[in-house]
Amino acid sequence: MSGPGSMASGAAGSAEGPGDATRAPEQALFPPAFSVSEIKNKQRRHFMFLRWKQQQRKEKLANKKKRRKEREALGDEAPPKPVPKTIENQRVYDETTVDPNDEEVAFDESTDEFAPYFNRQTVPKILITTSDRPRGRTVRFCEQLSSIIPNSHVYYRRGLALKRIIPQCISRDFTDLIVINEDRKIPNGLVLSHLPDGPTAHFRMSSVRLRKEIKRKGKEPTKHQPEVILNNFTTRLGHSIGRMFACLFPHDPQFIGRQVATFHNQRDYIFFRFHRYIFRSEKKVGIQELGPRFTLKLRSLQKGTFDSKFGEYEWIHKVCLSVIISG
Repeated sequence: MSGPGSMASGAAGSAEGPGDATRAPEQALFPPAFSVSEIKNKQRRHFMFLRWKQQQRKEKLANKKKRRKEREALGDEAPPKPVPKTIENQRVYDETTVDPNDEEVAFDESTDEFAPYFNRQTVPKILITTSDRPRGRTVRFCEQLSSIIPNSHVYYRRGLALKRIIPQCISRDFTDLIVINEDRKIPNGLVLSHLPDGPTAHFRMSSVRLRKEIKRKGKEPTKHQPEVILNNFTTRLGHSIGRMFACLFPHDPQFIGRQVATFHNQRDYIFFRFHRYIFRSEKKVGIQELGPRFTLKLRSLQKGTFDSKFGEYEWIHKVCLSVIISG
């Protein structure tokens, strides 16, 4: 026996037209004050977050198609495209940015510690070493780094202090010393010292990828001398760091090898990549990463060779203590 509730529902169902029966269900929309973080169940919260991200992508794509159609309809009368806001173009102008053609900068570069290299008075000879008792990943990284820096040699410290290694390097005509530090079996630091008079730079290293960890990598690099690209080293400090990296490679690259080492400075992070390029046509060029890759962050720049006790520092990265305390 059916009750009044079922009769009412039946009457309402009979009142619906044939078009209403085939109507597609409306898309579930999030309420205006909805917050995914309010969901207690972790799996449900993750599912709803992915669903919300998918909805955001659809709306963004729809707006992009709408703007494209409007621009095609307007033709030449379409307004210019707005410049997107990025971290790079929103940065405050750095007052230490210098003009490479400035006379004062040219004089400083002609008398600094790197002048003998740029005057072709010295040939780069690099010593690559590690912290004491390196692990397998650090050893492989040093070997791959040696394969892309010509005339570089890998030696292990065996407990020797850097103050004892540096005089031996100078006596054997090494021009630069690279020390790879590690923590928990992962390379996390790089010390670069220009010999014999310095300076010495200490970098924090991150995002290290060996060759076998890079997707779609090319074949092993050849022994040709690579080209070097130093991008965006425009400040006083950047000039010194860029010249220090340039001193690691010979003057005359062998273009037949089609290999290029890139140091790209962006937001005070230095990204290193090693590629091989090929000219597919007069206008198209293909590149293939060979590896390894890593990212550097300058921690300090010290005058002279490495001296942890009495060294004089030109620049030290300072962390804002107020941010740490408030955070």
